[in-house]
This record gives sequence, structure tokens and C-alpha cells, in this order.
Amino acid sequence: MRRKIVAGNWKMNKNVIDAQKLMTELRDYKNNNTTNCEVWIAPPAMYLMMAKDIFEKDEIGVFSQDMSEFESGAYTGELSADMLESIDATGSLIGHSERRQYHGENDESCNKKVKLALDKGLIPVYCNGETLEQRKAGQHLDVVKTQTETALFTLSAEEIKKVVIAYEPVWAIGTGETASPEQAQEIHAHIRGIIAQKYGQEVADEVSILYGGSVKPDNAKEIFSQPDIDGGLIGGAALKIEDFSKIIEGFN
Repeated sequence: MRRKIVAGNWKMNKNVIDAQKLMTELRDYKNNNTTNCEVWIAPPAMYLMMAKDIFEKDEIGVFSQDMSEFESGAYTGELSADMLESIDATGSLIGHSERRQYHGENDESCNKKVKLALDKGLIPVYCNGETLEQRKAGQHLDVVKTQTETALFTLSAEEIKKVVIAYEPVWAIGTGETASPEQAQEIHAHIRGIIAQKYGQEVADEVSILYGGSVKPDNAKEIFSQPDIDGGLIGGAALKIEDFSKIIEGFN
């Protein structure tokens, strides 16, 4: 059965005091409420150890926002899979659209990162999705197909079942455009179909695919009710406990 997940990507936000406050609020919320999904957060790298301390006995996944494609070496500013394993992190985001846009991420480097994460027992959250130009040109299905195949199709069937995919409609983030639940479902079903063609439907049905668009408290329930959407990778709405908790409750 596919896991249902609400994951918060904090991006480059929160000072240490505010980060600790939000983590404590999330821990208390999780302890005092029944949730019908897994809850994960990806705080800035400097807060990963703090997150592990705060959530030590709580069922909240702690993810890095990125990790290196290299095992170790002279790569200033990078985090290795071994480092993440050593602090008992849950996993890492890989190939986020902002990493692609600003830091030259590509599907080949994502493939290396996914394999390294799996080798260390980490959960890779592989992000893909098309830009506004690609969507308007009608290339969105082909773009997502190429991204998925290049980054993931060197994996075995058992390995790909351990990967979580986060579809990000880049064209609907900060552009004034809006992706409807039906548009999101179309791409999620497309991704699952691509996996089924390679690995079979039984394997594809075990892969969780999250929606990385603008999930908010007022649309979470409708988005999460789509048959191929297994949760959300949440950006700005993850920075306030009031909003994030309401999105989590979209599964209730």
C-alpha cells in the first residue's frame, strides 16, 4: 500500500530561534493529534541535528534539502549521503526545481544522488516537473517522461519502490498560473504509467507520488483526494504551524 505523506520544504527560511519554535509546535501538534499520513520536514542543513534532537521519539521524518552526488572529497559546502546516514536522517530531496534552476542540477546528477541515497538506506524524494514554456508548448508529458526515465530507470524494481517522487509544476509556482487538481492528477497518473511500463503495474502502485505545487489549507483535501496523488511537498505553507497542520488534516 502506498504511503501517504505531507512533507514541508522550508527552503532558506527561519533563524535558529524561529526554527526551534516551529519544530516544537509541529512535535506538539503531532503528539496531540491523530494524523492519517506521514509528516516529514526538510529544514535548512544547519538545523538537521536540532530536528533530530527535537523529533527523537516522534514519528516525523527529517530530510535534507539536497545531497551531493559524490561520496566524499573536496566539495565545499556539500552534504554527503554518509553524513546524513550518520545523524540518522530519514532522506533527502533530490532535483528540486530551484536546485535545477539556480545550481545546474540535471537528471544525470540526480540519478547518482538517488543511487547513493538508497545505498545508505535514505529515502530519496526525487523532484521533477515542467516549466511554463514547456507546458505552453505542449511538451509537459514528454519532459516528465524523460526526467523520470533518466533519473530513475537504472534502478531495480525493489529500489524504485523505495523512491518517493514529487511532481512540481514549475509553471504554476510564482507565475500567477494555477494548476487544477485535475491537471495535477493527469501528470501523476502519467508518471505512474511510465513506471508501470518499465516495472509493471504492481510496482508502480507502490510508488508514492507527491504534488509539489501550491498546496494550501483550502485546496489540500481536494488535491489529496485525486487517485494518483499521495500527498504534498509543501513550500511556503509549511512555515506556519496553522497552515501546515490544516494541510496535514486534508487526509482526515
